[in-house]
Amino acid sequence: MKRILLLGTGGTIACKRTPEGLKPLLSSEEILSYVPASKDFCSIDAIQVLNIDSTNIQPSHWLAMAGAIEEHYEDYDGFVITHGTDTMAYTAAALSYLIRNSKKPIVITGAQKPIDMENTDARTNLADSLRFASHSQAHGINIVFDGKVIAGTRGKKERTKSYNAFSSINFPYIAMIQEEHILFYLDDKALITEPVRFFRRLNPNVGLLKLIPSTDASLLDYMAEHYDAVIIESFGVGGLPSYDREDYYRAVSRWTSLGKTVIMTTQVTNEGSNMSVYEVGKNLKKEFGLLEAYDMTLEAAVTKTMWILGQTSDPQEIRRLFYQTVNRDILWKS
Repeated sequence: MKRILLLGTGGTIACKRTPEGLKPLLSSEEILSYVPASKDFCSIDAIQVLNIDSTNIQPSHWLAMAGAIEEHYEDYDGFVITHGTDTMAYTAAALSYLIRNSKKPIVITGAQKPIDMENTDARTNLADSLRFASHSQAHGINIVFDGKVIAGTRGKKERTKSYNAFSSINFPYIAMIQEEHILFYLDDKALITEPVRFFRRLNPNVGLLKLIPSTDASLLDYMAEHYDAVIIESFGVGGLPSYDREDYYRAVSRWTSLGKTVIMTTQVTNEGSNMSVYEVGKNLKKEFGLLEAYDMTLEAAVTKTMWILGQTSDPQEIRRLFYQTVNRDILWKS
């Protein structure tokens, strides 16, 4: 049987009711006790990395998770991380950049309701994750949730309450899990030829500006004083407003003159950006050489930028790494 390590980090799956509301209190060992049948197909150990609401997740926690996996990597055949759903997509994307070329599966899962409730998705999600982590064809970083296997860079939480909370954005599901059967749609483990590699640095100084009609460009000036990179969530396929002045051109020019990184993306969930379509985007991108996220999720764009800036500050190397495909994160490039 495959040896699996369960890493507890908190989240709804580990919650119990308190007078102040749901709070992560169950240990990884206690969580594991709710899926005893999983021991029929794998041998499982459990450790506690964190026990927090995922709203409180920070980049330092991603490094702790990656570090725990690195420490135990040679001792196990697969890993399952139990995690809160609210920032699960960020964690899955971050781990995709921190842990590269893993032939062993690293699964992130959680639940919309605590595992100790009678009606919950937690037990199914956990059992599915342990089963997937035990499969010989499984590899890399994936989210397993509601019977779906989603590439770590492509997951997004799209529903706040329903069990089918996560979708795969701009990319097909890796596999589906139906009862005890795993149906692979993508089976490419044999393509991994390089050894596993762990990274230990992130730069959290990445900001996000979500545009709304009338957003003042002075916000970009403020952010330039506090961040090394900014991701601008624009409208439609991408662009920046001009209004009655050229404030955005001036603000972007300041960012680039400071040698800082500006990345354009879209607020629209599906199909991605393409700044070359409209005048409001094409000239801006050409003049300043802005990076564009295209079909990447916001979660992937944010965590990839943190990872890149943790490795280099050279603009050309930042550009090269941003457009390098990692765990299926970007298909459409300039």
